[in-house]
Amino acid sequence: MQRQAEPQKSKTFSVKILLVVTALTGGIFILQRASLSGATAQEGERAAEVRFVTLAPGHFHAALVLKEMYPGVARQVSVYAPLDGDVIDHLQRISLFNNRKDNPTSWEVNVKTGADFFQRMLKERPGNVVVLSGRNRGKIDLINSSLDAGLNVLVDKPWILYPADLPKLEAALGTADKRGLIAYDIMTERHEITTMLQKEIVNDAATFGSVVPGTEKEPGVYMESVHHLMKTVAGVPNPRPARFFDIEQQGEGINDVGTHLVDLVPWILFPEQLIDYRRDIQVLSAERWPTVISRENFQRITREAQFPAYLSANVKDDQLQLFANTDALYRLRGVYVRLKPLWNYEAPAGAGDTHHAVFRGTLSRVEVRQGKEQKYVPELYVVPNDASQKATIHAGLRKKIEALQSKFPGIAIEDLGAEMRVGIPAKYREGHEAHFAAVTKQFLSYLKNPKSLPAWERANMLAKYYVTTKAVELSRQSPRRTESSISR
Repeated sequence: MQRQAEPQKSKTFSVKILLVVTALTGGIFILQRASLSGATAQEGERAAEVRFVTLAPGHFHAALVLKEMYPGVARQVSVYAPLDGDVIDHLQRISLFNNRKDNPTSWEVNVKTGADFFQRMLKERPGNVVVLSGRNRGKIDLINSSLDAGLNVLVDKPWILYPADLPKLEAALGTADKRGLIAYDIMTERHEITTMLQKEIVNDAATFGSVVPGTEKEPGVYMESVHHLMKTVAGVPNPRPARFFDIEQQGEGINDVGTHLVDLVPWILFPEQLIDYRRDIQVLSAERWPTVISRENFQRITREAQFPAYLSANVKDDQLQLFANTDALYRLRGVYVRLKPLWNYEAPAGAGDTHHAVFRGTLSRVEVRQGKEQKYVPELYVVPNDASQKATIHAGLRKKIEALQSKFPGIAIEDLGAEMRVGIPAKYREGHEAHFAAVTKQFLSYLKNPKSLPAWERANMLAKYYVTTKAVELSRQSPRRTESSISR
C-alpha cells in the first residue's frame, strides 16, 4: 500500500476540541493540551452505536461531515493522520463548529499522528466508521483495507482515478456486501432542492413526456458545473494543499466534481434502476484543457512560494497548466449525455460555484440554471417544446406540484410566459455544506439496517466510476485543447 506521508516519528495527543484553539495568529495554532495519555469517553459514549474515525483529512469535506451532531454517534472522534497542516486545518474547522453561536456541536477529538497512522488505526480500532476525504490516489487501497478489517466507510469522491482501479472498486463493494458493511459515496448533490425537484418533474409524464435520446450535437442530457479554486468555507478563506493541483493525486475535472454529474444522470432519468456499465453505457469521446494559474495566485491559494517539483511538467512560463476541465460525451441506455465540469480561479463578486442541468423530454425541457439572471441561486424551469401545448403542460405541472406538497410544502409555479419556474421557499435553500449532514444521516440509516441499502447503489457506483475513469483515459488520448481555443 502506498504511504501517505514522509516517514516521521509517531506522535499521539488527545484534546477536547473546545480547547484546541486558544489563539490563532498568522495562521499558526497554539494547542492547549488536555491529555497526553488519551481522553477516556464517558460510559454513555462507550455504548454509542457509531464511532467515527477520520483518516488523513486531506480535504475540508472531512470536517463538513461533523458540522452537526447525530443521535447514536459518540461525541469522541478519532483522527489518524500525518502530522501536517491538513490535520491542523481539520481541527480548526471542527473548533469553529464547536464554538459557533447557533447550534454549536460538542465533538471531542482524539488525534494520533505519524507515518504509521493507518496501521495504528487498524491495530487500535477506536471506531467502526472510517471517514475519508482527500488524497485521492491510493484512496481505494485504504478503503479496501478498512473493509477487510470489518470497518464501514463513508468516503468523499472520487474513490478511483483510472480504469485499472475499477476491479479494486468492485472488490470493495463485494467485501461490503459479503460482510454486511456499508461502503457509501458522499453524493451531496442528490440533496440539493432544485435537483430533487428536477428528478420529480422529469419523471412526470404529463409535464416532461419521455426523455429524448438526442444526438451528439444536441444531447438528451447536458450538465455543466463551474467550481472555483479560491473559495470560502465555513466563513473563512479555504487554503488548498499544493498536492490539490497534482492531477495524478487529485484527479482531473471529470474525476472530481464530475463524479456528481455522472451520478445524477441515472439517479434522475432511471430512479432506483440498476445500471450495468458493460451493457448500458458507451463512452464516446472526451477532451481536456487547462485552467492557467499564475505563481502569485498559486501562492495565494496554497501558501507555497514556488511550484513544487512534482508539478513542473505542467508549468510553462511561470504558470501552471491545471488540467481541471473536461468535455465528456457518452450514451446511457441510448440517451446521449454531455457533461462539462469546469474550474475557474475565483468566482465573480457575489457569485459562487454554479450548476446548469438540462433534461430534454418529448413535451418540455426541465432545466436548472444558476447564472447572473438567477443572482447565482439555482432555479428550476420547465420550458414547453411547443408553445401551443403550454396550457396542457402547465396543468400537468400544477397537478405534480400539488402532489409534492406533502413532501415539499410551499413550492409553487411561477408563470413567466414562455416558460414556468418552480417557486422554492427559502427554507429549502440549505447550501452545499449542509448537504453533508443529509448524506451522513442517510449513511447512518443504512448502518442501522444494512439490508435497507438499495441494490442499485452498488451497480450504479461501478457505472459512475466507469464513466469518469474512461473519460480521463480518452481525454488523454485526444489532442490537447488550449484555454484560448475554448468556446463555452
